[in-house]
Amino acid sequence: MTLTREQFGRAEAMEENQHRLSQLAQMSYGSLHALLTGNPAKATAWIRSAAECGVAAAQLRLGRMLLAGSAVEQDERAAFVWFGRAAAQGDTEAMNMVGRCHENGWGAPVDLERAAASYRAAAEGGRDWGQYNFGNLLFDGRGIAPDRPQALRWYLRAASQRHGRAMNIVARCLEEGWGCRRCLDDAAYWYHQSARSGYFRGQFNHAVLLVERGLAEPAADWFWKAAAGGDAQMRATVAATLAAAAHPALRQVRARVLELGAASPDG
Repeated sequence: MTLTREQFGRAEAMEENQHRLSQLAQMSYGSLHALLTGNPAKATAWIRSAAECGVAAAQLRLGRMLLAGSAVEQDERAAFVWFGRAAAQGDTEAMNMVGRCHENGWGAPVDLERAAASYRAAAEGGRDWGQYNFGNLLFDGRGIAPDRPQALRWYLRAASQRHGRAMNIVARCLEEGWGCRRCLDDAAYWYHQSARSGYFRGQFNHAVLLVERGLAEPAADWFWKAAAGGDAQMRATVAATLAAAAHPALRQVRARVLELGAASPDG
């Protein structure tokens, strides 16, 4: 029987895939890790083969590539399927991504109850992003009954893993008394930790507290970091916050921020 060009192409592709699967089975952990975390444009075929072979890390990577359209055609539905396969193998990062898909409608209908269940599974598995995202749903009562004290407990678990956003929201809860008794000293501690992690909102909030304590010069450094590392909205917030500043260091930062905003594409 003579194969058509299309049939021959499929057979050749299957043979190449089987060859890759054979090589994957013989790879060391280090080689496999390097392959799955390397340049997706160079490793797409390998990542797909590993995903089809049942490697959870490859399934997660392929899902991210499909979600973003990175080195492959964007396909949110396929991304959701691959996240689900990795999550079924106990991958907590994939569980968190399943939750994000359910929350945002990526490849599946918006379903906040399922999002909460997926985030909770990731959170209980120790994933910091799952803890943070589950805390957010608990805080707002989306897909689950509102429970701010419980939300704060999950934020604290993520914060203990140096999660910048979680550290910032822990500080905010302590500052405002959300789900706990107010404690400004503890809030200041967590804002500082968030700022040190590089999270621009934590940097801004830390700077505000420093100004309130009369520490204008160190505050100026943190305001600048928040503006330089943040988005257009953050730059506008920093500029507005410092509009009436009297200290020269703060005035200088405001001038630099205004220049940065004018020079930035999203400013």
